[in-house]
Amino acid sequence: MIPERRYSVVVVAGGQGLRAGGTLPKQFQRIAGEPMLMHTLRAFYAYDYRMRIVLVIPEGYCPLWKRLCDECRFAVPHTVVHGGETRFHSVRNGLQEVSDVETVGIHDGARPFVTSSLIGRCFDTSFEQGVGVIPVVDEVNTVRVLTETGSRMVDRTRLKIVQTPQVFPATALKRAYDVEYDPAFTDDASVAEQSGITVRLVEGEEANVKITTAFDLAVAEYRLAALQKKVPR
Repeated sequence: MIPERRYSVVVVAGGQGLRAGGTLPKQFQRIAGEPMLMHTLRAFYAYDYRMRIVLVIPEGYCPLWKRLCDECRFAVPHTVVHGGETRFHSVRNGLQEVSDVETVGIHDGARPFVTSSLIGRCFDTSFEQGVGVIPVVDEVNTVRVLTETGSRMVDRTRLKIVQTPQVFPATALKRAYDVEYDPAFTDDASVAEQSGITVRLVEGEEANVKITTAFDLAVAEYRLAALQKKVPR
C-alpha cells in the first residue's frame, strides 16, 4: 500500500533583513506591488494547495503582516509563528506546527522565485528515499581560502552553493532540532547531519536567488515585471 503524501513547509523570515535598506525588513518590502513574502508563500500554494504553510516572522511585525494581507487581499492559507533569537530558533518554533508524519521543507522567505519543479524535486526525493534533501548549484566564481600565510585557490568544481527548500522527514528533523544551539548550524542540513540524517543533493536553480541587498530587490522587481508580462491575460 502506497503511503499518503502529507507535505508542509516552514517559511523562515524571522530576521530583521536590514541590509536591503528601507524602513522595513526586506521580507515585507514590496516587489511588483506585493510584499516579498506573499510571492514566496504563493509559490508553495501553487505547487500544491493542500500543503500546510507555516510562516515564521518577528513577533513585533505580526500586526503589520496582518494589515498587509488585508490590504493585498492575500488569501493563501498559512499559520503565523513568532521568530526566535536565531534562524535555528525560528525553524524550531515553526516545526512545532508540523505533524510528525509529514515531509517538511524549510525555505528562506527571501527566495520568492522558487519554482514548482524545484519544490517537487526536493519533496519527491525526500519522500521516496526517506532522506534529507538540499538543492545546490555550481560555484561559477574563482574562489580562494585564507591561510596562515595568505590565501590559496580552491578547486571550484568541488564546491556547491546551497539553496532552499531543504526537505526532510518531519519526525527526524524535529528530533534533530531538539538540541542546544550551536553557531556551526548554518542551515538545516548542518543540524540534520549532526543527528545522523542522510542528506542528498539535488539540482537547484540559478534563478532561486536569496534577496539580501537593495540591488537584489531592484533586480527582483525587474524580473517579476518581466515574468508578469509573459502571463496570458
